[in-house]
Amino acid sequence: MVDDQLSEVFDHIEIQGLMTSGFAARGSWVARGALNHPLKFIAVARGRARLTTDSTGSPLALEPGDVAILNNRAWLELRGGTGDGPPRDIDVTTASYTSIREDDADHDGADVILGGHIALNSVGRTLLLQALPPVGHVRASPAAIHLRDRLDALLDELTGDRVGSAFAIRQHGQLFLLDMLRAYIDQAELPPGWLRALTDDRLHPALSLMHAEPAKPWRLETLARASAMSRTSFATHFRAVAGMPPLTYLNRWRMLLAQRALRDGDDPIESLAATLGYASVSAFSTAFKREVGESPLRYRHRVRRAKLAHADS
Repeated sequence: MVDDQLSEVFDHIEIQGLMTSGFAARGSWVARGALNHPLKFIAVARGRARLTTDSTGSPLALEPGDVAILNNRAWLELRGGTGDGPPRDIDVTTASYTSIREDDADHDGADVILGGHIALNSVGRTLLLQALPPVGHVRASPAAIHLRDRLDALLDELTGDRVGSAFAIRQHGQLFLLDMLRAYIDQAELPPGWLRALTDDRLHPALSLMHAEPAKPWRLETLARASAMSRTSFATHFRAVAGMPPLTYLNRWRMLLAQRALRDGDDPIESLAATLGYASVSAFSTAFKREVGESPLRYRHRVRRAKLAHADS
């Protein structure tokens, strides 16, 4: 299954969907504020809204169940509702989703907006920022029924005031992220990159080989044959979909595995180099520094210090 490879990459980049904000509003309203996370998402649980950011021209109309994914945007403005007089002002940076429960449980006639962000490690930020456009619009189409159901479950937990709701919200937030990305992949024409490659049926056999045995010295002919393509067709299609040649992808997959091993494990550099198919520590270190910007040992020390500092803060 293609999702197996996607799940594998998600595990390595430590992706999380975190619900952080929300509000319910009746009448005319406007919500605005600066964005302090590279990857934000805004979901319309009830009602409608019009979204503007520093990269949109005309406002993006969000219908019930729609989600907007904001990639490296500096600010946003949401508008909704109708009515006379000035709109109610809402600061999205302080709009905690807990306030939704305080308004009322049924939200009849209200616009209900939920917000959150996608947390990743440093490798994941690089990969996903490159794989997504400045603003992604996930529509509440019939095919996105799981996303709609997940959004309803989130709202139910937010307003139910039940024991364990904080835990449930965290779990639903993680599954909401997966359903959101699945729906977006189905609806959008993804730019060339790893996310598009991992969801391409024609490349799946070759990617399965590289993911299963990254240390093996794969040849282009072998990978092309696995995908039932000629060498030239495979190389051309792979570059068009992944944005890089097949063996460059293999090297970057090895580096992703290396970074996780260096972050979380204690294997000696020599052992890690051999496990990933490098003939020497020097060859591995050169490839790692070229891809990551520092030596494996320096990377391990830096991320370990950062983890300790975060744990102590």
